[in-house]
Amino acid sequence: MSILNRFNLDGQVAVITGAGRGLGRAIALAYAEAGADVVCSARTLADVEAVAEEVRALGRRALAVSCDVNDPSQREALVAAAVEGMGRITHLVNNAGGSGPNDPLKMTAEDFAGVLEFNVTSAYSLTQLCVPHMREAGGGNVINITSGAARYIQKHFSAYGTAKAALTHLTKLLAQDFSPEVRVNAIAPGPIRTAALENAAPAAMLETMARNTPLQRIGEPEDIAAAALYFATPASSWVTGKVIEVDGGAEGSVWG
Repeated sequence: MSILNRFNLDGQVAVITGAGRGLGRAIALAYAEAGADVVCSARTLADVEAVAEEVRALGRRALAVSCDVNDPSQREALVAAAVEGMGRITHLVNNAGGSGPNDPLKMTAEDFAGVLEFNVTSAYSLTQLCVPHMREAGGGNVINITSGAARYIQKHFSAYGTAKAALTHLTKLLAQDFSPEVRVNAIAPGPIRTAALENAAPAAMLETMARNTPLQRIGEPEDIAAAALYFATPASSWVTGKVIEVDGGAEGSVWG
């Protein structure tokens, strides 16, 4: 097999959460370009329907499924819809997640637990639901989208940073549980130019972040999609339980 042929997903079926925009959309399109059929999931159905149309325009099959990953019944329905509509599941990208800064003296324990539910428990549950189908298909692949915040030591991120650190370690543990049939890896993005970032940070702050990044720019969704494609394909067939840090070389917070 040639090197380029190793970056191929012909005949594969991927479930991607948070696929309506940003990183999830970029990963869905990258997988489709590589030959995969894609189940696009997010809370807003109109968003994933638009991405599904883009996938179909690339010549691949696509399903759009509304799913709030915080709801166990909706997670189960997502997996059931994928199997019914596509016949099998071979890939899962746990991309849905997130949280803003928090004050540890004001955030309630319930809200803290909610951040863990959104970022960690949902990924654990969807992996648990998908892996049996992957094994039936002859093998599979899970990618968790964690964050540079998992390793940065900074104020006001005790909830999000803890959740993403937990997701990072969960990745390594599940890789041991599910080897050799299913590989489990993670990507830790730095600041990525998405609508969410641009809404949260004024232009001057984005410029500061770029200056504080060794490669002198904010990341693009396609930077993460490229790493996801590597982890998803035979190009990384001897890699499991690992984290790629796609962050422009940053070794700490670049917020200023």
